[in-house]
Amino acid sequence: MYLVTGSAGFIGFHLCLELLKNNEIVIGVDNINSYYDQKIKLDRLKLLKKFTKFKFFKINLNNKKLFSKKINKFRNKIKIIIHLAGQAGVRYSIINPSSYISNNIMSYVHLLEFFKNSSKIKLILYASSSSIYGEIGSKTSLSSQPQTNPISVYSASKLSMELISKVYNSLYNKNFIGVRFFSVYGSWGRPDMFYFKFLQCIKNDKPIEIYNFGNHYRSFTHIDDVVLNIIKLINKFKNKNVCDVFNIGNPKSVSLKKFIKILEKTIGKKAIKKYIKKNPGDLIITRSNVKREKNIFKHEIKVNLNEGIKKLVNWHKLYYK
Repeated sequence: MYLVTGSAGFIGFHLCLELLKNNEIVIGVDNINSYYDQKIKLDRLKLLKKFTKFKFFKINLNNKKLFSKKINKFRNKIKIIIHLAGQAGVRYSIINPSSYISNNIMSYVHLLEFFKNSSKIKLILYASSSSIYGEIGSKTSLSSQPQTNPISVYSASKLSMELISKVYNSLYNKNFIGVRFFSVYGSWGRPDMFYFKFLQCIKNDKPIEIYNFGNHYRSFTHIDDVVLNIIKLINKFKNKNVCDVFNIGNPKSVSLKKFIKILEKTIGKKAIKKYIKKNPGDLIITRSNVKREKNIFKHEIKVNLNEGIKKLVNWHKLYYK
């Protein structure tokens, strides 16, 4: 049995879907907050609830009493925890830093405290972020190297989660895998993400705001490849002693200008562009180094950018008829 927190979120939804298709039993937990449009979260859940082996609880992990009440009867059945719940967004962490302490750090501690004495847990896989590399990540981004230079409260909260995992591994002998995601995109994505906003604006003939004049570079990673590699990690480590962190990302870093160009070509329509300066906290370049990951769990990227954007645009047309 799997416990997936953030099951109504972008990555959480896709991962739950894959697990359910593989006939796994999944307990989903999400607080359905209003950080972005709740409708898409509820629509994701509708699809998951079609599976008889999916059970969902609307819970905030910081509500320890409610979490214990709802999850306690499953405590000795849950073998793998996939913790994807948390406050997303680098830019929002500049406006509301306390939300990241509460929803990324404290909620994680509450989750670990609940399960720390469970002998059934084989693996806890949690979401970190490529943003913890800071600007030096464009040169290295090696998951084997310690990181100490986060440049936003969001990235600092993710780095804190990595350190907390080491503590619980040491104290309670729990197995941990942290995953540093790189610029995940695809169908059912977060409406606050730039590519989602671009799609909406191009469709409605509204200008798109392009930060740093389009000179950002990102390791755009399709959601299908993210799920593929998470499953590989689980299969590799679910019966092993481990406390480690890995990258999941496309080693090819592409400029935002190129991404927009492919998006325009796929849609068949030019965007109205408004170029603006770099936003504080934004990284100029991310580049996923996955040499280590290829050796350890055969990390692979199957969906190229052209194919991934085509999938995204096709889904968008169907969802927003």
